[in-house]
Formats: sequence, C-alpha cells, structure tokens
Amino acid sequence: MTDHPPINVLFLCSHNAARSILAEAILNHVGGARFRAFSAGTEPASDQQPHPLALEALQSAGVDTSGLRSKSWDEFTGPDAPHMDLVITVCDDAHGEPCPLWPGHPAIAHWSFPDPMQAQGDHEALLEMFKQVMHRMHQRLELFMSLPLASLDRLVLESHAQEVAAQH
Repeated sequence: MTDHPPINVLFLCSHNAARSILAEAILNHVGGARFRAFSAGTEPASDQQPHPLALEALQSAGVDTSGLRSKSWDEFTGPDAPHMDLVITVCDDAHGEPCPLWPGHPAIAHWSFPDPMQAQGDHEALLEMFKQVMHRMHQRLELFMSLPLASLDRLVLESHAQEVAAQH
C-alpha cells in the first residue's frame, strides 16, 4: 500500500497501435497502485484499434487488453487531461516530433524499441516479434519500477528514466 498518489506515465508512439499500447498495458498490469499508464500517438490509427498482434501478445501473457484504444496525444494536452508525471516516447519517429506543452511540465524520456509492425513473415514470426518487444519493455519497466520514484522530483525522475533507457 502506498501513501502517494500514483505516478502517471504517458507512452508516446507515432500511431499508438503497438509499442505505446504494449507499454501502457504492461505498466498498468505490473505497476499496481504506484503507477497509472496511458498511451497516445502523433498520428493515431483512424479506427482507434490497436494492432491485433499487440493485443494477441498481451493476452498471451495474461495482460488485460480491455479498454485499449489508439488515441491522439491531443487528449492529454487540455485542461481536463490527467496530469502526467512522466512522458516517454517509445519510437524514434515520435521522439523526433515537436511535442506539445504538457500540463504540469512532466519529466520527459525516450526509450527506443524496434517497431514490430515493420517485421515481415508469417503470423507466428510476426507474433514472436511483438512478444520480443513486449518482453524488452517489461524488463525496462521492472527496472524503472524498482526506483524510489515517490521521493523524486521532476528532474531526477527524468534523469532516472533516461538512465533506464541506456541500460537496456
């Protein structure tokens, strides 16, 4: 049990269909009451549907996928948006885009992961790529969650998030 409000983390990727969705679902699955994860994209999927293999990979790992949808980062810039403590880009394209001004001036970090949607092969090979990315994210998130985050200020949080990226 924690005396601190959860740390809100927003994961960004271009289409918010695979990597950012994976990160959101994993952190919400393993983060307990300490974290609340969200995801968004610069150019979200027009049908708001995450990539089917992202959902399949998560479900195969026992991670709840209900409520996951592809959404624009604009949802997190308005006055009624949840206050973010940390914004993490998980794809190199989104990292290179000029980000909006986030309410509350959260810490910012970049964690580069390969795009499983660019993989080629049959269903099993593609699913394996999604699972590999999911596993790497899970490892990085476990390391990140082990930090004493409740006592960190924004700049230290940003520094630690960037260090976690460098370790994997």
